[in-house]
Amino acid sequence: MIEFLSTDMMFPPLENALHEPNGLLAVGGDLSPERLINAYQKGIFPWFNEQEPILWWSPDPRMVLFPGELKISRSLNKSIKKNNYKIRTDYRFNDVMHACAAPRKNQTGTWIHPEMIAAYTTLHNIGLAHSVETWVNDELVGGLYGVALGKVFFGESMFSRSPDASKIAFIHLVRQLIRWDFILIDCQVKTAHLASLGAREIPRIEFSQLLSKWTEHATSSEQWRFSHINE
Repeated sequence: MIEFLSTDMMFPPLENALHEPNGLLAVGGDLSPERLINAYQKGIFPWFNEQEPILWWSPDPRMVLFPGELKISRSLNKSIKKNNYKIRTDYRFNDVMHACAAPRKNQTGTWIHPEMIAAYTTLHNIGLAHSVETWVNDELVGGLYGVALGKVFFGESMFSRSPDASKIAFIHLVRQLIRWDFILIDCQVKTAHLASLGAREIPRIEFSQLLSKWTEHATSSEQWRFSHINE
């Protein structure tokens, strides 16, 4: 049975989530920074359409990438080595979110609507949400955004306006997170795109245990700067 959230920050136990649709756990509440942080620490994220109640999810299994398991195909490696792009971080966070919200092929509507953009922009302003951006000739051609807590990065969405642009941003993200000793990247649900990069599914209970251990580490609120690239 789906629980309606009250004004406190409490979420129901993850095992209460529905099997169909997979992971639907609760309805209502708000998108305040406090509630979002609490949700992410427990392995819960919001996902809902505009004009609908806020829906909270924790699917089982969970798609994750352990940074050391990153896979780079030959073709992608060639794109990276061309080095005809710049990687910037936290440079145009709002533009990245709007680009991720743009209509996509075979997709109607978007869950990245103004309410979500406002909420994650607030997280960005307090140093918890970040963007990694691929630029070519001063044009934003791809990127991603997500939330960092402790030693875990929670990926939210990515976009690409040119071949491999989002993957290039993702590769640079993973390489930097390895340098920063991050343990886990949350990819939420399985996609062929993420699987090709080395992401895999793990049981929700294992994911929850990892979060309990690694999100408790100190979280930097500084604007991101990657040490291995020239911006």
